[in-house]
Amino acid sequence: MRKTRTESEQPDKAKIDWNEIRSRVNSLQESLDHKIILLPEEKRSILKARAQALAVEKEDETSQKEFIEIIEFSLASEIYGIETAFIREVYPLKDFTTLPGIPSFVLGIVNVRGQIISVIDLKKFFNLPEKGLGELNKVIIIRNERMEFGILADIIHGTRSISLDSVQSLPVSTNEIGAEYLRGITNDHIIILDAVKILDDERIIIHQEAE
Repeated sequence: MRKTRTESEQPDKAKIDWNEIRSRVNSLQESLDHKIILLPEEKRSILKARAQALAVEKEDETSQKEFIEIIEFSLASEIYGIETAFIREVYPLKDFTTLPGIPSFVLGIVNVRGQIISVIDLKKFFNLPEKGLGELNKVIIIRNERMEFGILADIIHGTRSISLDSVQSLPVSTNEIGAEYLRGITNDHIIILDAVKILDDERIIIHQEAE
């Protein structure tokens, strides 16, 4: 009985031998170094191989980078980003209820479809100076397996992916505004919040009193 090749045994006709391509690129460089005259067809072939090698190296470099998706939002005069993996939803702030005896950085509680959610003002939580007027009409609800609460925002700008390589450490001058809760800042000056550390902060557990 005639056996057929399995899919894994089929020859990969589309596979490119990058070692051979790089060898041809190196041969071009050696030829140029020794001023060997090449035919036009040979030059085109080797230059094409060089372009292919550079393209695959760039693709490999990009694939090795780690990306995260963030939501961008304005708060007073700054633009922040927080990883969407920790975001449940964005909810419009229509009204809220204040509670006695709660920390100053807690605006109050809101009822989100029957669920009571506490709302945090990051400006006060980070001890940021009160400058600039904000609308504070959006609540970004963040959560993990043990905590859930909302953070105030003025404007939601949308979501996008960023490379973690592009997130730089914050300058020393920002240490007094709670830098331990910040992952860093991007090249276009978006401050990336550390959702893990914010959600793990025991000071924010107030929803029990709200029930």
